[in-house]
Amino acid sequence: MSDTIQDEKFVELNYRVIDNKTGDILVTVEYPLGYVHGVNDVMSEEVTKALYGKKVGDIIEVPVDTTKLYGERDESLVFTDHIENVPEEFREIGMTITMANDKGEPRDFIVTRLDDKTLTIDGNNPLCGREVTFMLEVLSIRDATEEEIDLGGAVGADPELNEILDRAK
Repeated sequence: MSDTIQDEKFVELNYRVIDNKTGDILVTVEYPLGYVHGVNDVMSEEVTKALYGKKVGDIIEVPVDTTKLYGERDESLVFTDHIENVPEEFREIGMTITMANDKGEPRDFIVTRLDDKTLTIDGNNPLCGREVTFMLEVLSIRDATEEEIDLGGAVGADPELNEILDRAK
């Protein structure tokens, strides 16, 4: 059994996403993210490549091109409305509001600004348009079971990075 990250190894790690310009931590994963390396594409290609050969305890920093992950920032996905037009339960910064387009396709919008008169929502991914670095710490590595390889992660879990990133502010 190898103690380095390779394809079909079950890996658990913690990570933070840091804004390169401000140094602010944009996302912190507070629980280990478990996945099967080389099987589950839960992370960007740059991050996956940088993890090959790493060992438990290794901490790495990987710059990530958010344009490749999320596309260019689209200002047409930013809307401001009078506060009285917005239901009270959505009047909180960081709140996610799911809306459907003309085709019935859902899209998440995040409340980004709020004052006495207006509320602004943004349908761009919170990391869109930012220069960021993923700081990852390898917590554990082991051979994945056949079932984990089939699932791409832990049995009974659903490692969904976009869900985590959507909570970023």
